[in-house]
Amino acid sequence: MSAPAGRARRPIVAGNWKMNLLAAEATAFCRALPAGAGAPPGPEAVLFPSFPLLPAVAAALAGSAVGLGGQDLHPAPKGAHTGDVSAAQLVDAGCGWVLAGHSERRQGHGESDALVAGKAAAALGAGLVPVVCIGETAAEREAGRTFEVLARQLAPLAWDPRLVLAYEPVWAIGTGLTATPETAAAAHGFVRGQVAAAAGGEFAAVLRILYGGSVTPDNARSLAAVADIDGFLVGGASLDPGRFSAILSSFAA
Repeated sequence: MSAPAGRARRPIVAGNWKMNLLAAEATAFCRALPAGAGAPPGPEAVLFPSFPLLPAVAAALAGSAVGLGGQDLHPAPKGAHTGDVSAAQLVDAGCGWVLAGHSERRQGHGESDALVAGKAAAALGAGLVPVVCIGETAAEREAGRTFEVLARQLAPLAWDPRLVLAYEPVWAIGTGLTATPETAAAAHGFVRGQVAAAAGGEFAAVLRILYGGSVTPDNARSLAAVADIDGFLVGGASLDPGRFSAILSSFAA
């Protein structure tokens, strides 16, 4: 289960701030990050603030290696979609990344697998890197349907080399529960196998699959040792620059 020395896939540590922080707090966070965060040879670092914070965070990150992303997007390029944002608007705001299909969107907003795939396609078309979230609920896991759910969520996606996946077991998000390294390894291995069957082994070998689900500085290193875990999508722990930086360091050689 140990990751090989000299990773073939550069890890990503992404912070999803969800509906938290104000502009001054976000700016202070960015200024507190260590110099060189997100720069090689360390993992890529990306922050996903809520939409109103994007200008402040973009300004605070200017000149750094830390990426910026939106938390969601609409698949249409423009139009009468009140409350939504387009891929082009995210690019215009300084984003290079975007989340699609986070469980809080799937569960709270009824987003279908097809809609999530459409969002990912729109992101790619605009030059954004989509981080597509997949994962099962507690009820689905207890029913033995984890792999069935993951396969269903993967099926409509288009396999573009820029795509990133994030396995986030819904039962571990914001609950304090975390998948064991063994549980995470099984899910990530299954996902990579499904991708290999759909897009070929070479594509699957370079695809980055993040783990998200109550990642903290305390459990990050053991999860980072799993060969098929290529980084983290961090929730609550990403709101503190010290804790986020500690998670970044879990991938240090």
